[in-house]
Amino acid sequence: MTKTERAVKPVAEDFVETIAYAGSQRERVAEVARKAKEAGVENVFFVGCGGSHYAQSAAQYALSQRGRNLTSFRVNANEFNHLRPALCGPKSLVVVGSHSGTTRETLEAIETARSLGVRTVVGMTRSPESALAKNVDEAFTYESKHTVWEPKQTYFGLLAHELLAAYGDESAEELDRVARGYLALPEALRTALDEQESESAEIATAFADEPITYVLGAGPNEDIARCLAMCYLQEMQWLHAAAFNAGEFFHGAFEMVTEQTPVILFLGEDSSRPVAERAARFIEKYSKATFSIDSKKLTLPGVPAEARAEVSPIALGTIVSRLAQHYEAVTGHDLDTRRYMFKVEY
Repeated sequence: MTKTERAVKPVAEDFVETIAYAGSQRERVAEVARKAKEAGVENVFFVGCGGSHYAQSAAQYALSQRGRNLTSFRVNANEFNHLRPALCGPKSLVVVGSHSGTTRETLEAIETARSLGVRTVVGMTRSPESALAKNVDEAFTYESKHTVWEPKQTYFGLLAHELLAAYGDESAEELDRVARGYLALPEALRTALDEQESESAEIATAFADEPITYVLGAGPNEDIARCLAMCYLQEMQWLHAAAFNAGEFFHGAFEMVTEQTPVILFLGEDSSRPVAERAARFIEKYSKATFSIDSKKLTLPGVPAEARAEVSPIALGTIVSRLAQHYEAVTGHDLDTRRYMFKVEY
C-alpha cells in the first residue's frame, strides 16, 4: 500500500454546529466585558498551555494592537504560577483555557490568580463538568471532542473585541463587522477545508518522511506555526519539527535552508503580513520544498472584507488541524498515540 492510498478521516460531524454554538454565546461574552469595565479592570492575562495557549494568540494580538485603555498579556500557565506577575491582581481579568479542563498547570493558575487578588477568572473548555469549568467564575464550553480550535478561538476572539468596544478602543460599527465575521465562521471554515484539502494532502505526502520540517508564521499566526510543529507534528506524529517567528527566521534559522529543506509558511491578512511575505520571498527563492498556506486564497464566504484580518488566524488554525489528519493518513500513526502524555508523571 502506498502512502497516498490510506484514507483520511472525515471532517467531524459536529464541526459546523460546534462553531455556530460558540458564536451564539456572544451576549454572554459581551456581559463579561461589560462587567470587567464596571469593575475597573485594567489588564487581561491570557493563561494556558499548548494548543489552548496558542489559541489565545490572535485575541491577545488584537488587544495589544488596539487596546489603549486596557493592557494585555499572554503567559504559559506554569510560567504564570512561578512568575506571579506584579501587575496581576484585583484590577485584572484572567482568562484560562484547557480542552480537557484537567490540565494541572492551568488549574493551578486559577488558584494563583485568586491568591494574587484576581476577582474574575474566565475559562474556555470542552465540558461544563470539568474541573476547570467548575473552578472559574464564568465558563464557556463547546462539548465537542473533535472540533476544538475553532470554538476556543471564537470565544477568545469575541472576548477581545467586546473588551475593546467596552473600553472605547473599538467603535460599535467596527465591532459589528467583526461579530458578523465570527457569525459567518461555521460555513466559511467548512468551505476553507474543502478549498485547502488537496494541498493539505500534498503537504503531508511530501513531508511525512522528511527528517525535519521548519514552520514559520508572524503576528497572530506565529503560534499557528508552533501548534503545527509542536502539538501536531511532534506530540501527535512523533516527527521532528521546529517553528520560528517569520521575522526571527532571518536571525539564524534561515542558514539551514537548502534546496531540499522542507518549510511551511503561514500568511494571514493582519498587519504582520509583510513579515511573512519577506520570509515567503526567501524560501521560494532558496528552497524547492516549500509550501505557503495563505488565507488570502480562501474565499471565507459571508465574512466581511474588513473582518478577514481578524478571522484569518482561525481559518489557518482550522487548516492546521485538518493537515494533521492528512499526516495521520500518510504515516499511519494515530493522532491519539502518546509515549508520555497522560501516561507517566512529568
